[in-house]
Amino acid sequence: MQLKEVTTPHDRREFIELPVRLYRSTPNWIRPLDADVEGVFDKQKNKTFQHGECVRWLLVDDAGKTIGRVAAFVNDKTTHKGNDQPTGGIGFFECIENERAAFMLFDQCKSWLQQRGMEAMDGPVNFGNRDRWWGLLLEGFDRQPNYQCNYNFPYYREFFEAYGFQVYFYQLTFGRPIEGPLDDRLYEKAALVEKNPEYNFSYLKKSEWTRLPELIRQVYNRAWAKRGEIPELTEAQAKHLVKQMKPIMDEKLLWFGYYKNEPIAFFLSLPEVNQVFKYVNGKMNGLGKLKFVWHTLLKTNKKAFGVLFGLVPEHQGKGVDGAIIENFRKLAHKGGFAYSEYEMNWIGDFNPKMIRVAEQINADVVKKHATYRKLFDETKPFKRMPVVK
Repeated sequence: MQLKEVTTPHDRREFIELPVRLYRSTPNWIRPLDADVEGVFDKQKNKTFQHGECVRWLLVDDAGKTIGRVAAFVNDKTTHKGNDQPTGGIGFFECIENERAAFMLFDQCKSWLQQRGMEAMDGPVNFGNRDRWWGLLLEGFDRQPNYQCNYNFPYYREFFEAYGFQVYFYQLTFGRPIEGPLDDRLYEKAALVEKNPEYNFSYLKKSEWTRLPELIRQVYNRAWAKRGEIPELTEAQAKHLVKQMKPIMDEKLLWFGYYKNEPIAFFLSLPEVNQVFKYVNGKMNGLGKLKFVWHTLLKTNKKAFGVLFGLVPEHQGKGVDGAIIENFRKLAHKGGFAYSEYEMNWIGDFNPKMIRVAEQINADVVKKHATYRKLFDETKPFKRMPVVK
């Protein structure tokens, strides 16, 4: 077996095609869009390159056949934030069921990261935002992956844990049918907030979408960026995020909460486009676009996907979470709503408040991922991701 860095067009094709061959007989796997995967490694498209670097490798057997792949990352914005040691990342791991092959890929990542001063590595993670390609699937193999979410073979867990990776945090995906009641506690929260006229909640109409990047940034940075290793969302990043979401956005899925007309909460969802992309075989070429439009017109997709939920600290514990969800529920239960199923973006087990919110909408854990961490000096004490207070 031999490792080779991805440098040529042929290498890049092999990086894309390996999982297609590996998962050929796995019915619930959905091929990611080729352009989405390549975009992670494109310096013109991925802004993380402005403060980081990455590399990727293929593993080939003695006959020259590709049997594994992996990428390693250093993101200067998260290397030290919330960590006791400088920590890099690995991701996009795929491998045949061979421990020696897997360990060769892990060793290569470790060596590259150590050369850059790293003392630990997280994986599988993304070279960019945590809402994409993050975590190893441990439970929920019977369900199809959501857009840009990892789906992998069960045996990958054995590879990571045998190599010395330990669970840094678990990622829980909650899901439920659109129809059906909420927990009584959520109704109580909503009723409490309704008594205060300084709060209001509404979805962002299409005519107001130019405001969306700044609204997201205001709430996100107050609600999330001060916690642990999560970096602030810049204006450029917010605009890029909205630009990526815009082709599929549905105004009735973009909810904001306001206090004295200032944004203090968001509950943002999108149509779960993997339910359409599974028909295009990874390629948004002319034929792929026609298939996408066709299935969109047929309303093939009946699943909505929760992307972001955030509430600024000074309004937590006042029932705002219940109020924004109840306002969404009232709209969703009216006739003509396009979706019958709902899944939320993953919630870390370090965030018990958000887990309680998910439980109060009577959602169940339908998928479980794990973010693993490997300390290079195993004599040092291992620490889990701190719980959000």
